[in-house]
Amino acid sequence: MPHGVVEFGGMLHLAVLSARRAVRPPISYAAEFVDQFRFAIAIAVGPLIITSFALSFGPAGIQASNFLGLFGALDRMGGIYVLIVVRFFSPLVTAIVVAGVVGTAITADLGARKVREETDALSVLGVDTVKALVVPRLLAILSVSVLANVFALMAGVAGAVLVVIQNHAPLGPFFSAFFSSATTLELAASFLKCAIYGSMIAVVCCYKGINAKGGAEGVGRAVNQAVVISFLMIGVIDYVFTQILLATNPLLSEVR
Repeated sequence: MPHGVVEFGGMLHLAVLSARRAVRPPISYAAEFVDQFRFAIAIAVGPLIITSFALSFGPAGIQASNFLGLFGALDRMGGIYVLIVVRFFSPLVTAIVVAGVVGTAITADLGARKVREETDALSVLGVDTVKALVVPRLLAILSVSVLANVFALMAGVAGAVLVVIQNHAPLGPFFSAFFSSATTLELAASFLKCAIYGSMIAVVCCYKGINAKGGAEGVGRAVNQAVVISFLMIGVIDYVFTQILLATNPLLSEVR
């Protein structure tokens, strides 16, 4: 059987097993979850805000303002930015930062525990390693992915406002168009996409970490593979999710 198929099956098994362990009492992983969540949010928020602001103000904002300025339609910037920030950049940047910063750290942590045989020692002592190590990290990545989207949205809107000010356009029409386009469905879809991204990143990174082997070099390979797989799956999920969203809600294609 191809190695990729085996790994995909292993990831699915880990996801199902973790879900079962997460809801089975006692909830003994609460303290570890809080520690992992605080760690993840601390290392992710800074890069996330900087990246979201830079992308919103830089290539996206400059190109959009130049294009709309040709037609004297800078008042439509708000609607354009709903497409740019809420639907695309915010969830995508959140996923990339979470995978590249938080995911790699967790893969390295679990991988180091694995090659030092700490996980084997815990199993010998009767500790459920999935519940003790994997579940809190899975939940931490999932929670951070959803919460971080709030910071990404705020940074993206801040970049958009700066673009409007730079082009000497009034802010009133911008916010009017933005809030008329940013429907509840649009925002819900943005957070749902982040939750899907977070779940996928968590499973991939934890699976690669607990299956690392070959010493320090093996941990490095596991981290590299986790990032590559996560980035590839981010692209696949983004395409499939967007196509389904637009197919079921055609009105979202309109710029108000």
